[in-house]
Amino acid sequence: MSIRRLLIANRGEIARRITRTAHQMGIEVVAIFADDDANSPFVREADRALTLGSGPLSETYLNSTAIIERALTSRADAIHPGYGFLSEQADFARAVIGAGLTWVGPPPEAIAALGDKLAAKRIVSAVGVPVLPSIEVASDTELEFPLLIKAAAGGGGKAMHIVNTPDELHAALAVAQREALHAFADTTLFVERYLQNARHIEVQVLADDHGNLVHCFERECSIQRRHQKVIEEAPSPSIDGEQRAALTRAALAAVAAVGYRNAGTVEFVVEPSGAFWFLEVNTRLQVEHPVTEEVTGIDLVREQLRIAEGKPISFRQEDLALTGHAIEARLYAEDPAHDYLPSPGHLLEWAPRVDLGARFESGVESGTEIGSDFDPMLAKVIVHADSRTEAAQRLAMVLATTRIRGLTTNRDLLVATLRHRDFLEGQATTSFLSQAELRSRTEDDDLLDAAYALTLCQAERRRSNAPILRSIPSGWTNAVLEPQRVRYLVDGGELEIRYRRDRDGSYLVGHNDQEDIAIIGQDSDGSVTLQRGGRLHRFHIFTSAKESWVQGAGHDHKLVAVDRFGNRSEPVAAGTLASPLPGHVSKVWVQVGDRVRTGQALVTIEAMKMEHTVTAPSPGVVTEIYVRANQQVKAAAPLVLLDETGND
Repeated sequence: MSIRRLLIANRGEIARRITRTAHQMGIEVVAIFADDDANSPFVREADRALTLGSGPLSETYLNSTAIIERALTSRADAIHPGYGFLSEQADFARAVIGAGLTWVGPPPEAIAALGDKLAAKRIVSAVGVPVLPSIEVASDTELEFPLLIKAAAGGGGKAMHIVNTPDELHAALAVAQREALHAFADTTLFVERYLQNARHIEVQVLADDHGNLVHCFERECSIQRRHQKVIEEAPSPSIDGEQRAALTRAALAAVAAVGYRNAGTVEFVVEPSGAFWFLEVNTRLQVEHPVTEEVTGIDLVREQLRIAEGKPISFRQEDLALTGHAIEARLYAEDPAHDYLPSPGHLLEWAPRVDLGARFESGVESGTEIGSDFDPMLAKVIVHADSRTEAAQRLAMVLATTRIRGLTTNRDLLVATLRHRDFLEGQATTSFLSQAELRSRTEDDDLLDAAYALTLCQAERRRSNAPILRSIPSGWTNAVLEPQRVRYLVDGGELEIRYRRDRDGSYLVGHNDQEDIAIIGQDSDGSVTLQRGGRLHRFHIFTSAKESWVQGAGHDHKLVAVDRFGNRSEPVAAGTLASPLPGHVSKVWVQVGDRVRTGQALVTIEAMKMEHTVTAPSPGVVTEIYVRANQQVKAAAPLVLLDETGND
């Protein structure tokens, strides 16, 4: 059976990724979209597109009935679920098959068997795959700390929480149950021993209807935050040939135990001793699949579609070999400096650095609105090179020089990680981001030159755009006065620049007790050159309202102009606690008049599939509550007024 028309039951970068391979195979693509996504690239690139309307996810991308109806209406032959959303829902797979459509994925029975993490452990343990002992939450067995809470139906880092002491357990279980209910519609939890300084290694597998079962080697995914991966690579730098053989053998045994078919990933955690333990099987394509494609030359989406058509895998195990090294970094709209809070907003400029041989997979473009309903990933960036060091260094350069304006992102964290000694030496574990000191390699002079470039560029533009007397230098008078001054908020601090234009077109610039002569030159594409102190610097400047982004040699500074009256903001009552991000209120934990202790939960905000609980910074009495459950709030919206003067 040949697939001639494929409906992709997903959105964003993975929909674009599947479309690319489908078109290369001569397969037409049908996109489905929520109304807010109508102008997205994945919709434009499809051959046909059908709306799912508007509303919550349950009425759009999680509406299995509507999706199957769209497939039948468009006369599609098959449905590819991508990852996330309905990709690991056995009932959806059954419904697709029941409607006479081809399901591009494993059998529903395999999805169901492996979807329950506790059941999956029992299945793979029976065929000799090592598993960590697990305890269901309802059990009264004595627990060993630190431990890790997991959702039995979960994955992707959702509803996972490390608990270090018995005192933390009750609150962590409550949060995990709410997250599990929202993400998986199942509150079943279990706990297992938390392995510190371990590594996360997974094996890509493929199986067909002809009895062929192969692995495509391993990926290492140890760089994580909130138990979610941010940097992945293939092959792993931390295992040898003997360990690779043991891991791949265990992975094949695990999927063979359930009669698996199509693509899947078997995940393991590896202790410093070398002992490894089964984590789960992801019964779908993985976000990080490109690194495997780069080092093996295999198009995994093509293999998925071939297998779904009933064809055999296009290669044999002995045909595969590892070539070079590939690393992928996930660019997220989030703030690493504030516990990785999602940072939705308007993506003003998106300009990937495409000339260095990097592979960009994204669902965004300049002007895209990043909302709070979806995962905050903007793009995956992949580099393949002859050596791991070259791959890391080139990926860092690509990320550092890609222009991303309008949002707070994790770009600087990724660059600092890729250039960190421990990462380059292959020593990073799952604890890396929580333990390493990661600082961007920007110098004070880089920031100062960026501020000079912005200031002088804008001064020149004001002069050239002046309706009258434009030949007179900016700030010119017939008396000797103080230089003009401008202040910026940048990197959590304030920077003041002074400048005065001379008759020859150069500028006297200064900061604190430092002074120098600078010359500015401008190009039409937003690039400028700054000459100062015998050095020539090139910057790209993007300005929106009072915010500007100045990108130089590997760093993009955001500078916010402060007028001479200082920052203007609406006054708020002392003790007001505000929302750290836009989202919706999932729970208000207190009432007016409640006396609260330090750290007590006040309001929980949900955004981008994660919960963020605002807690009391000190003891006090709740005197006002400004929000209610299910209410949408903006960033910095007041939530609760806490009177700290009434403490005992």
